[in-house]
Amino acid sequence: MTTRTFTCTDCHRPIRWTITQAGKRLAVDPTPDPAGNTAVWRDGTGAWCSRRPTLELPLCGWERLHKPHVATCPTRQAEPPLPAGVTRLETHRKSRRRYS
Repeated sequence: MTTRTFTCTDCHRPIRWTITQAGKRLAVDPTPDPAGNTAVWRDGTGAWCSRRPTLELPLCGWERLHKPHVATCPTRQAEPPLPAGVTRLETHRKSRRRYS
């Protein structure tokens, strides 16, 4: 059985798609990383699954820690620069305090 990897459309690095316990798709880096926070395993049908380990259910022997790709994707790390002559309004706005 081959392990198929895909390519991130933003940074063109390899990723692996997993299915979370909530049924959502999550892209993870294909190589295990001990600093990761996502447990990844392959179920009986060959599908890649992922979950967040907790104190109640720690990492099991058949799972490996991976990092979600969104945390390592270089195009997602920094905000894109603004065009010349454009200012971010968030830095100049005063915060409004609402009193009840």
